[in-house]
Amino acid sequence: MENDKQKTIFETKPLIGADETIKEAKWKDEEFRKIRLAFMNILEDTEAARQEAIREKAQTLAIINNIPNGIIVLDKDNKIELVNPLAESFLKSKKDELMGKNIFKISSPDLDLIPFYKVIKNGKKDKIKYGLRREIVMGGNKFLEVSAVPLEISEQDKKTLIIIYDVSRDKLIESMKTEFVSIAAHQLRTPLSAIKWTISMLLNGDVGKLTPEQQELLEKTYESNERMISLINDLLNVTRIEEGRFLYKPAPTHLELLTETAIQNAEDLLKIKKIKLDYKKPKRVLPQILADQEKVGLVIQNLLENAIKYTPEEGTIQISLGQEKNNILFKIKDSGVGIPQDQQNRIFTKFFRGSNVMRLETDGSGLGLYTAKNIIDAHKGKIWFESQEGQGTTFYFTLPIMPKDKNKTA
Repeated sequence: MENDKQKTIFETKPLIGADETIKEAKWKDEEFRKIRLAFMNILEDTEAARQEAIREKAQTLAIINNIPNGIIVLDKDNKIELVNPLAESFLKSKKDELMGKNIFKISSPDLDLIPFYKVIKNGKKDKIKYGLRREIVMGGNKFLEVSAVPLEISEQDKKTLIIIYDVSRDKLIESMKTEFVSIAAHQLRTPLSAIKWTISMLLNGDVGKLTPEQQELLEKTYESNERMISLINDLLNVTRIEEGRFLYKPAPTHLELLTETAIQNAEDLLKIKKIKLDYKKPKRVLPQILADQEKVGLVIQNLLENAIKYTPEEGTIQISLGQEKNNILFKIKDSGVGIPQDQQNRIFTKFFRGSNVMRLETDGSGLGLYTAKNIIDAHKGKIWFESQEGQGTTFYFTLPIMPKDKNKTA
């Protein structure tokens, strides 16, 4: 009996083991199926991501190729990694001739690239000059503006984006506008001058004595005509600046003399508005500057007239001169209406006048400060201001002191 029992136990053990083996096999099959399914899903997701990346890349390239600016991407060694068709056109080179080449080593038989290199090259070394848009002329008649921007993909992967803008059409329109203004101004100046002399003859009694009413009317007409002539002269100055015909005749001079002349010319205006002018004359003679006396005098005149015009009656104006290192500093401070904060970035642009001053003083062309800035820039000086609406404005400009060797020669 005992043997039979052992035999029964012995015979049933393999059956139990087989069931477990079958179960384990089924479990493993299920796990393999799940793994296979997960792996297939991963492959499908990877393929979808790959297709999406291809689609995005194609879309990005389509945008770059059709953007209305030239685009060049450089690697950390300044080798060209990407160039769009418009950049090819500007550089007069094919993509195959540009890809992989150092930006400073490319050349074109049909185009002088020196102007292009000058605006993107930082010093003598082959380094990129990052910064604002700079204008160049390429191919004789194409005006371009070039800017370079650093692209830091990662700490190891640093690139440069060069953008080329075609501003030829803008330049043409600007030139046409300037030419129109110049022609119109010249055509208007002749009859205005004739009107001026005719009114002067009437006021002087050359054609008979005038009644008080006639005298008053003619004086007002004469003043209006003078304002028109002044506006025409401002327009002509602007067109000369834009056309490069605003010629300068620099000569050794003292800024004190130009300042004192402008103050003397403004005495009547100061008396009419009862404005107190405090001129802090330098305690010692300042070094000479090399300047066009007429043009720099015009700057001082514009700044002083603006200060008088936009300062209420019985206000104050302070003018001072001094030396700061290698420059002569001019400063004029008024107690006027000031310049609105949101409009201060436009103060040196053409035809701009602050909204508050237009309510106060309807006359004005908005060209005086534009002209003043161009004159100071041409003399390699700087002009700026500080202002707060309702609390007055302070204008500054500096002009470089004339070098000693030129001073001796003069």
